[in-house]
Amino acid sequence: MGSHTKLKVITNRPTAPANPEPGATLAELHRDAAACKACDLWKTATRTVFGEGTRGALIMLVGEQPGDAEDRAGRPFVGPAGRLLDEALARAGIDRSEVYVTNVVKHFKWAAAERGKRRIHKMPRDSEIKACRPWLDAELVAVKPRVLVCLGASAAQSLLGKQFRVTQQRGKVMPSSLAPQVVATVHPSSILRAQDDASRHAQMEEFVRDLRFVAKLAKRAAA
Repeated sequence: MGSHTKLKVITNRPTAPANPEPGATLAELHRDAAACKACDLWKTATRTVFGEGTRGALIMLVGEQPGDAEDRAGRPFVGPAGRLLDEALARAGIDRSEVYVTNVVKHFKWAAAERGKRRIHKMPRDSEIKACRPWLDAELVAVKPRVLVCLGASAAQSLLGKQFRVTQQRGKVMPSSLAPQVVATVHPSSILRAQDDASRHAQMEEFVRDLRFVAKLAKRAAA
């Protein structure tokens, strides 16, 4: 761990209920999740980053976990990957203000860079995903999306099973009790990690194509 980075440990927050209150509103869930200590990720995160959007949104987008920018801002998908997502949604004809965006895990899991003060994303463990799952289930109950979109392998496998492969099954409607239509695509952060501009452009086009399919599903659901 880098010598210039200190972990921010918060010890004075009350413990939230083990499970969200049945029938809780999004505002109540947001309030209660802020005090969640179901796993240890709260100890090094700045805050809980809950979902954002309105009850009744036709589309719910679910990523893996908040990143550094989201942890600091307290809002999902506001960093570089979020800006790329906004661009892709706009190109697909989807208004972000009309969708609900959230993550499987609500706290930023990170490790300090060997040099400097950067906080490097770490993949959450299965136990951490399981501990946070009641909050996502409660969001699904409150929002009742018609189209659920898993962004990236971690989100897709946590919701659709470890056997799910985004590379093979992306952009296809998957059978699930979570929502009437469930599809998966890549996480926008994977596009940012493309090796060169040509690869990044090609991956972005595929991502937009998947989101246009999502837009069609939502339009049919609203008809």
